[in-house]
Amino acid sequence: MIRNISVGIDVGSAVTRVVVGEFFKGEKNPKIVGVGESASVGIRRGYVVDAPALTKSIKSAVLMAEKSSGIKIKRAFVGVGGVTLRGENSNGSAIISKADGEVTTLDVNKAQEDAEENLNLNNKKVIQISPLSFRLDGKEVLGRLEGMRGTKLEIKAVFITYSIQHLEDLLATIADAGVETIDIIPAPVAAGHIALSEKQKIVGVALVDIGHQTTSLSVFENGILMSIHTFGIGSCDITNDIALGLKISLEEAESLKLGSILQDQSKKKLDEIIEARLSDIFELIENHLKKIKRAELLPAGIVFVGGGSSIPNLAEFSKSALKLPSSVGITEVFGNLKTKLRDSAWFITLGLVILGRENNGYSEGSFRSLFNDLKNSIKSSVKQLMP
Repeated sequence: MIRNISVGIDVGSAVTRVVVGEFFKGEKNPKIVGVGESASVGIRRGYVVDAPALTKSIKSAVLMAEKSSGIKIKRAFVGVGGVTLRGENSNGSAIISKADGEVTTLDVNKAQEDAEENLNLNNKKVIQISPLSFRLDGKEVLGRLEGMRGTKLEIKAVFITYSIQHLEDLLATIADAGVETIDIIPAPVAAGHIALSEKQKIVGVALVDIGHQTTSLSVFENGILMSIHTFGIGSCDITNDIALGLKISLEEAESLKLGSILQDQSKKKLDEIIEARLSDIFELIENHLKKIKRAELLPAGIVFVGGGSSIPNLAEFSKSALKLPSSVGITEVFGNLKTKLRDSAWFITLGLVILGRENNGYSEGSFRSLFNDLKNSIKSSVKQLMP
């Protein structure tokens, strides 16, 4: 019997995670049948700096997932994040092609292509397109465009872009680990699928993923992704500050950051160190929210995910600093999750498993074009990486 399997791979700056899900007839969500993780070596803030070392890390996580699931992993959906992940707004237009003025999918695609051509991509590739609004002859259109009649179609959209060089490097290491990439999905989109409800996405919410070396901010409104930005600061910066401020080892600092009881150290000083670095992160978040005119204007507030979301009192400090409702992300999507997988650090990988199968929330076509563009260069990169 053919099993309906979906695999997600999240190559983070600190940990590489693999999740194997199996879909059963009549069930919306999969059963998690295998997981694997390993320390990420050879990647920094989303940049591949040591390809052979990163390939080894990916292989280790994949082998663990294969062992726990009893399934040979050959293909997977891959999440992409890091400092080169950006959301860029652009406008485009198209003249309706049919003589009777009826709008077709071709017209929508032409307007979208025009918006993309108006971007200054410069070594970047579009990996997802999220339309924000459409206008037909100057009037905003909500809902389905096809079948309406007019002369000129205009589109405003956010294009999620990623460094072409770093994408090539990442896909090459995954291929060298023996896994074919079926599709790529922005990591915040995958995490948001697990941590956010549809109601939150409609009224307005910000998803903040505090990773090891980066923090991503994704804003959803009216059910769509309207903005995404990644900052080059993460939870490891807090650990480093604690180690320096209290003159202790990184291991001790990490433990204290996550709430371990202090022995000979001052709790007041520890709190000051953590809050100082969190203030830096919140300032970056607030500045971006001001830029997109959403500061203090998101009814569903801020939802934190990622390894850094485990910092005690994070939500309380965020409420004070950003003046928005704040909480740490949880999920009710899976009924069979083990305790470890309920940690929001796994939300990206879990989201990849579901989104990969559904093909929701991202442009399948855009990746196919991208993959065709990259195919030869990736093959060349893989050859160069092999001993």
